[in-house]
Amino acid sequence: MAIAVAQTREKLIDVARRLFARIGVENTTMNDIAVASKKGRRTLYTYFNSKTEIYNAVVESELNLLYNSLDTVVQTDIPADEKLIEFITLRLETIRSVVFRNGTLKADFFRDIWRVANVRKELDCREIDYLKTILDEGVKTQVFEIEDTDAMANILHHALKGLEVPYVRGIMKGLSPFDKQGEREHITKLLFYGIKKK
Repeated sequence: MAIAVAQTREKLIDVARRLFARIGVENTTMNDIAVASKKGRRTLYTYFNSKTEIYNAVVESELNLLYNSLDTVVQTDIPADEKLIEFITLRLETIRSVVFRNGTLKADFFRDIWRVANVRKELDCREIDYLKTILDEGVKTQVFEIEDTDAMANILHHALKGLEVPYVRGIMKGLSPFDKQGEREHITKLLFYGIKKK
């Protein structure tokens, strides 16, 4: 029974995601979602009380794809410095892919980033935990020298969020999604060597 409930919910989310991407959140009604899912309005309202609630579920579902990818990187058995660079580049590229795969999310990402950010709050905590895990591992193996990994994980998280919009728009020279090597080199140089002349 629980499996059927989860499958129905996932189907409703997927149908809503496709409708939002095709015709936009504002133009999609709860009735459109019910008809397209072939589940009926009563079933839809059993799972979601409003279009805002289903929109939040769509964004959360997309972000879960990101965090599942990041979890894989965190579990990888490579040195912490390589893991951190892999984490950052994968994160930026996955955000870009998620945004471009969903027409409405792309529009909302640029028009109303605070709406998306509100849905992300809980998931952002997971990302900070992932970063802290990598930093702690690096300190333990003497790859990193960091006094406060909690603070550094938070700083890195917010720095990465600040890179999202320019990266997705493709306007960051050296962080072009088409220049993977250049992207990694710039991130590595900034993170590990800084900008001050030695």
